[in-house]
Amino acid sequence: MSTTFQQEIHVALGDLKLQKTITAATDRFSEKRLDVVAPNVLPEYQELRDQAHNIKQHTIDHLDYYLETVEARVQSRGGHVVWCADAEAAVNAVIAIARKHDAKLAVKSKSMVSEEIHLNDALEKNGIEPVETDLGEYIQQLARERPYHIVAPALHKTRGDVADLFVEKLGVERNEEPEELTQVARRVLRRKFLNADMGISGANFVVAESGAVVLVENEGNIRMTTSAPRIHVAVAGIEKLIPRAADLAVFLKLLGRSGSGQPITSYTSFLSGPRRDGEINGPDEFYLLLVDNGRTRVLADKEKRQTLYCIRCGACSNVCPVYRRIGGHSYPGTYSGPIGAILTPQFAGLGHEPALPFASSLCGACGEVCPVKIDIPRMLLALRRDVKKGEARENRWLPEKLAFRGWSWVMRRPWVFEWAGFFAQAFLSRQDGHSWIRTGPAMLAPWTATRDFPPLAPRSFRELWRARQSSSGWISTDAAGKQKKNA
Repeated sequence: MSTTFQQEIHVALGDLKLQKTITAATDRFSEKRLDVVAPNVLPEYQELRDQAHNIKQHTIDHLDYYLETVEARVQSRGGHVVWCADAEAAVNAVIAIARKHDAKLAVKSKSMVSEEIHLNDALEKNGIEPVETDLGEYIQQLARERPYHIVAPALHKTRGDVADLFVEKLGVERNEEPEELTQVARRVLRRKFLNADMGISGANFVVAESGAVVLVENEGNIRMTTSAPRIHVAVAGIEKLIPRAADLAVFLKLLGRSGSGQPITSYTSFLSGPRRDGEINGPDEFYLLLVDNGRTRVLADKEKRQTLYCIRCGACSNVCPVYRRIGGHSYPGTYSGPIGAILTPQFAGLGHEPALPFASSLCGACGEVCPVKIDIPRMLLALRRDVKKGEARENRWLPEKLAFRGWSWVMRRPWVFEWAGFFAQAFLSRQDGHSWIRTGPAMLAPWTATRDFPPLAPRSFRELWRARQSSSGWISTDAAGKQKKNA
């Protein structure tokens, strides 16, 4: 685990206000989700999950075909497709489009891919002002922070935090009422919409048969972003494809329920190219950027390619005991929570943060709530195995290997195990018999750096069992492992 990762975790764990905020928000999301997927509300829920999994599996297994289909459909409707091998290529493509059309102000809707490629920083460095229009993203942009949660970017901030931020950055009077804060942001953003030269969006889904980009939202800002400016650029990961519009019936029933606990989101937009003759809304030019940035590397791994099925609902984070304690900013990279623990190592490489796959209790809750049935626990175990293989090649796991060999030797010799217990009792016990062991000696020190060891019992199970046998005349076992008949 890197020093930065450790520091972020300790900061989050030590912030009681943050702990309460995260718990309250994730509890609320989880409770709402349970209400709308209950058997009496959506009896076909598990069947929908199976269908979504199968659709994504088919699409990812035949991704080359569907990518070519999308390109042809978008071009036939007057749009442009730009293939982006990595983050640098995607950023350069957006900047080139902006310069071609002399765009100075770009409004943006919520897009995790644009966060992944650090698009805002690049635009600012090139004299183009990016403005996030999703309220949570706008708050995070003002705070110069990355999203804290996939669905709720400002989940960690209280309304008091937001009020203070608006006073500092926007020069308004302080008011903690959510309605008033929303109105402040709306007034600022409305001017940005009217003056924007370019709109940049993500894509929840891209329909192969029509080339349509599908976007879901609750605020209405995406429709403004994609229709008011004269240029619309949609930035999408190549895994966002689905074969047909009919398949959306499955995913739209799952996404809102899993993400925000809604039966369906307030707005669903189908965008398929620039404005046509006779249409009064829409952009003059439409560009679809299809971004790889590590995705084909995941695609090549048949064992782990199901990671690409993710629809970015954030449900796994809401139930994850690790995310609920350490929060979103403790995770390195754009994606947090269980999905981030398997996405980031595969997109950026295991060397980026080898400890990420280990940031899990393996309780399985993430797999239980995933709407497309990604087996996240199995992916975590597979990545842990890969990390260990890499460490074995570098001989960095020799102490652990020796420790397990020693443990195996002891466990096969009962008398050694019992004497080891006596020594542990002597060296690790506390005088009061109740204090937890915060720091272990020698090789236990790294383990106890992030865990507390419970106090050892005054008498071992073997001692208690021997005493019970002795009192009843049963056969007992002495310290050397030999059985004897009690009188």
